[in-house]
Amino acid sequence: MRRLAGIAAAALAAAWTVCAHAEDTVKIGLVNEATGPNAEAGVYTHNGAKLALAEINAAGGVLGKKLELKLEDNQSTNPGTVLAFSKLFGEGGIVAIIGPIRSTQIQAASPTVAKAGIPTMIGGTDPSLTKVNNRWVFRARPNDSYSSRVIADFGVNTLKKQKWAIIHSTDAFGSGGMNALTAALKSFGVTPVLVQGYTNNSQDFTPVVLAIKKSGADVIGSYMTNSPDVGIFAKQLRQLGVAAEWVGSPSVVTDTAMKLAGPALHGVYGIADFTPDATPESKAYTKLYRDTYKLDPDVYSSWAYDALRVLALAINTARSTDPEAIRKAIVSIKGWKGVEGTYNFDENGDGLRGYNVVKNEAGKVAFIKHIDFKD
Repeated sequence: MRRLAGIAAAALAAAWTVCAHAEDTVKIGLVNEATGPNAEAGVYTHNGAKLALAEINAAGGVLGKKLELKLEDNQSTNPGTVLAFSKLFGEGGIVAIIGPIRSTQIQAASPTVAKAGIPTMIGGTDPSLTKVNNRWVFRARPNDSYSSRVIADFGVNTLKKQKWAIIHSTDAFGSGGMNALTAALKSFGVTPVLVQGYTNNSQDFTPVVLAIKKSGADVIGSYMTNSPDVGIFAKQLRQLGVAAEWVGSPSVVTDTAMKLAGPALHGVYGIADFTPDATPESKAYTKLYRDTYKLDPDVYSSWAYDALRVLALAINTARSTDPEAIRKAIVSIKGWKGVEGTYNFDENGDGLRGYNVVKNEAGKVAFIKHIDFKD
């Protein structure tokens, strides 16, 4: 009996040790594209989150405990995203989540997030994502109601272009961006000569390119979700002799798109929430990322870096991991400088309201100017 009691006591002590170890960390989930067609982007996202994790833990973590990042692969799909969120919510102990950058994936998972009631940072820029009666979604990037205004203003007033072709993916991000850009151009008295959608992961953009050529457009405004699509489209655009100016959403200046397209993207303008040389914060982050990974950072990494730091700031400010306390702390963040810009969260969960105008100059992203909005 004494031997059995000793075994039981040892087992109980071991169990307490495991529990104590588990309670020594604060767990945050990361729903990321580890596999599938967007896996390269997922590497950048994970890299950015890991840099933030290392910095936060080196500075003492949150609430005196280390942060722990729990990764779930969404396989670059909408169903995979819903499943990944469900796994994290079902695991227990997750106090917040960094969700995907794809608007269509967030749209699919939003009901699951709302039901779980756990603060979730997102990178999708479809304006509707923070306006669908889901108080648990917070955006670590500016939304496309701002990007469209910057694209239209720059194209009409700086490039002096009136004959617009809008090219967009037919998912939530692309359709939302197309609608916003059409409205923004209308405010300048411009009606596009072509509005053309396409399906993500297309391999042949010839019909789209020929439609642009036939329309006589002298400038292209694009909302393209996936960087590989940008690379393919850019090459076929130039191969078929279309020389129109191009002002695109952030995907046109991602590292993946520029590597795939090469010279076909040279001279293209983009709007970007993250630009290496835009601010002291983005310059410092760029150096850190290059020193750590021997790669140039892009928006896939920068938004995740900021998202984790926002969550850490909110948890420490709240002095709690209670979801309602974290939510209140996030929406109270004002004037906080991240690598994406200066955050001023509103009750909807939007933190940023500006974009940088940039240009691809021989494979390097050159900063032109930053435009911020108050509303």
